[in-house]
Amino acid sequence: MGMPRVKMDHFFQMSDLLARRTATGKRYLEFLRVPALSSGIYVLPAGEKDGQSPHREDEVYYVASGRARMKIVDASGNIDDRVVSAGTVIFVEAQAEHHFHSIEEELVLLVFFAPAETM
Repeated sequence: MGMPRVKMDHFFQMSDLLARRTATGKRYLEFLRVPALSSGIYVLPAGEKDGQSPHREDEVYYVASGRARMKIVDASGNIDDRVVSAGTVIFVEAQAEHHFHSIEEELVLLVFFAPAETM
């Protein structure tokens, strides 16, 4: 008969995800993982430093709330540094140096990695 299928969640509520993330005490909570994609919630308090390093995967951020700046340095050394706020969508190619800075209001970010983030 084969292996039983694991039920996958298809719908998520941001409030539930934020509560789960808060309960972990960590800045990042992954809530979805399939081979081609992973997704999580990343929260950075106002005034905090974002200590990310480049990832092996392409990445998309959606700013759900907050205000800060995002700096991206691509493989050619080109620098893009812009203000981000609720509604901003940001693409970061694999291996690009990037970080949020000058965080004025707590940032709540929905993050997508493709393929799934390697840990």
